Amino acid sequence: MNEEFSKMPFDQKVTFLTDNLRSVPDDLAEEGVKILAEAGETEYATVLARDKGMIDSAIQILVDAGDYLWAALIAKNSGRVEESDKLYREGLAYYIEMEMFGRALCAATALRRPEGEIDALFRRGIEVESRGVSLAASRGMIESAMDSLEIALLGRQDELSLQIMNAVKEERNRNETRDERTEKD
Repeated sequence: MNEEFSKMPFDQKVTFLTDNLRSVPDDLAEEGVKILAEAGETEYATVLARDKGMIDSAIQILVDAGDYLWAALIAKNSGRVEESDKLYREGLAYYIEMEMFGRALCAATALRRPEGEIDALFRRGIEVESRGVSLAASRGMIESAMDSLEIALLGRQDELSLQIMNAVKEERNRNETRDERTEKD
């Protein structure tokens, strides 16, 4: 098998490895991990390395790709609790720097950071995500959601549906009043 594999062109090796991930022979595992990583197949490379007991390689591939959460999980599942915590801390710093606040929240939660710190990350994430979003576009999205909700509730007469319909109607009235005031100013 080794000889056949070594004669394959690079693309064919990648295809072979991804198609046969669970049955890659042990003697091809290390080379296979390198080939998959080089091809940008991070997930496949990680799974092959992890499944073949190459935990250090799996973790390094993920760290190089900026996936500290998965790297920390692999470390934790391998009994490397201190390394897992270190990876979560590194990931938290990386994700904050890269403004990836969803991932930062996951890392902070895994590290059991104080509630106030997690709330601050959440608020900062909202600020970052709302940059460049116009008020008109936001209102348009909200209006579209209210339309969809009304359509979904058409013909329903249960108490909850009626309460939701009334709430949507009240919100629309408030928006109209606010828009009228804005136009006068």
